[in-house]
Amino acid sequence: MFLARLILILAALLLLPDAYIYAVHIVRATQSPALRVAYWLPSALLLAGLLLLMLPHGVNGMADHPTTFSRLVALIFLLTIPKIVFTLSSMVGLLVGAVVAGRGGIHPVGMPVHIALSAILFVAILYGLTLGPSHYQVRHVTYRSSRLPESFRGMRIVQISDLHAAGWHGRERSLRRIVAEIGRLRPDLIVFTGDIVNQQAHELDGLEDLLAPLSAPMGTYTILGNHDYGTYYAWPDRRAELSNLQSVIERQRALGWHMLLNEHALLTRGADTLALIGVENDGEPPFSQRANLSRAARGTEGMFRILLTHNPTHWRREVVPQTDIDLTLSGHTHAMQVRLFGWSPAAWKYPEWGGLYSEGNQSLYVNIGLGCAGFPFRLGARPEITVITMDNE
Repeated sequence: MFLARLILILAALLLLPDAYIYAVHIVRATQSPALRVAYWLPSALLLAGLLLLMLPHGVNGMADHPTTFSRLVALIFLLTIPKIVFTLSSMVGLLVGAVVAGRGGIHPVGMPVHIALSAILFVAILYGLTLGPSHYQVRHVTYRSSRLPESFRGMRIVQISDLHAAGWHGRERSLRRIVAEIGRLRPDLIVFTGDIVNQQAHELDGLEDLLAPLSAPMGTYTILGNHDYGTYYAWPDRRAELSNLQSVIERQRALGWHMLLNEHALLTRGADTLALIGVENDGEPPFSQRANLSRAARGTEGMFRILLTHNPTHWRREVVPQTDIDLTLSGHTHAMQVRLFGWSPAAWKYPEWGGLYSEGNQSLYVNIGLGCAGFPFRLGARPEITVITMDNE
């Protein structure tokens, strides 16, 4: 069912704007049968490629051939979105022409406007598909709390999130630059807040050596995100699914990272101690809900506490109303991989989608991730390395 819906949606995105543009513009622009047929070729080839990839493999076509699928969807995105904008602009132009000029047809200034809007969007999408996924940013944040033990004042935490390993194959040089940048930041502690893969553990093949240098004096700690469980993949049986999850966990441990599975670690600096708590994914449906915060936090009462939880909606659902945890670090949203003038469509779904938020004495930081989900595209929502400097003033 999901596969059928996906194919129908992508086919509609491809063909409906084409049908309008062909009927309203192409048939008027040329009488050549060859040119009229040629207009349909790009969409026909992309749709054929999608069917050839998906039909033999079902929903697993996306996961078994992630590079091919992501590139195919990227091309569909690049081709269809400007056409949709052109279509909407053209329809408005026809309406204006009918109302203002008192007749049908294209408004005199319409065509340059349609073309300009589509061209601008085409260039923006092309940037988002080519340079956007690698154009990372380092965001420096100062977190202040009077409860922070004095010895931890000035501690630097580097937070990264949502690697989605499959998307880095063929882009290893960019990942190497990001890891080197984190090393230059000289963090005291590194935390990774989930989604190291899209679906399968083998996505990390060839990337472990690039990730191995991610270390810090106080350790590198990691948790699981919704994608790490592989629940979007059609496994042959439950045993294969659990084996994949265990491999995702063990591969991170082999990097020297400390996996927190509904548990905590005590970090000591000078004469002081704080608790670093990590829970499994806890998301709103349909995302998996596997966190056990009460178990993870047991024994840390009264301490300054930092919580790693993948989905930021967990903060308002449980952390704020039921605990006094000081600082929560999350990822998951990607800012929907689009941020323009400080706004992201993620705001429609997530009250806290990127940056630092506070409620009373509790704070949440949402990192918008390093990788891409679905296909390689980031426009404005640049891959993020967060440096959190702790202060008790």
